[in-house]
Amino acid sequence: NAEIHKNVIFIVMESMSGDFMGVFGNKKGLTPNLDRLTREGLFFPNLYATGTRTVRGLEALTLSIPPTPGQSILRRQGNENLFSLGFIFQDRGYDTAFIYGGHGYFDNMNYFFANNGFRTVDRTDIADENIHFENIWGICDEDLFDEVFRQANAAYAKKQPFMHMVMTTSNHRPYTYPDGRIDIPSKTGGRHGGVKYADYAIGYLIKEAQKKPWFKD
Repeated sequence: NAEIHKNVIFIVMESMSGDFMGVFGNKKGLTPNLDRLTREGLFFPNLYATGTRTVRGLEALTLSIPPTPGQSILRRQGNENLFSLGFIFQDRGYDTAFIYGGHGYFDNMNYFFANNGFRTVDRTDIADENIHFENIWGICDEDLFDEVFRQANAAYAKKQPFMHMVMTTSNHRPYTYPDGRIDIPSKTGGRHGGVKYADYAIGYLIKEAQKKPWFKD
């Protein structure tokens, strides 16, 4: 049978441990949107982290490898043109992008992705007028997802399927986010506030994506 080339938006959520999710027993009600998605979509409860740092997660998700001794592959020399998710989709005519709300020079992310089948979009590529909230780590997840929509719309306008890998930042110190979104005011809830806002933003992503012409695919 012929391959079906669906659009893919691959959200990598900063520090989103299963410990925070209601579906895994957390009683604080921090992740209503993620919990709902476990019921409405495909849910794989037995996947485990490959390390304790973001770069370890990114190398595993991009290259399908277990943790390696020493430095992350993202930060090593000779890390170009590896067998990556980006090249697999590129070979099938996809627009592939790594989209990050912070500065992608951190942890060598931009270099790694640019040399492994992705174009890169980071804070320096996002117009100031499209930013409504940011902190030292990057723009808030809602603004990041709005940029994802712009990138997806552009690919759709070219009649090109897309696979966009998106790295969030809101669930990271200093755990600040726009006011009025959740019942934990910014700067008061620490990690729990960051988790709940990051989950709120996932709800925003799904709700707004459903309005797009490419969502049916």
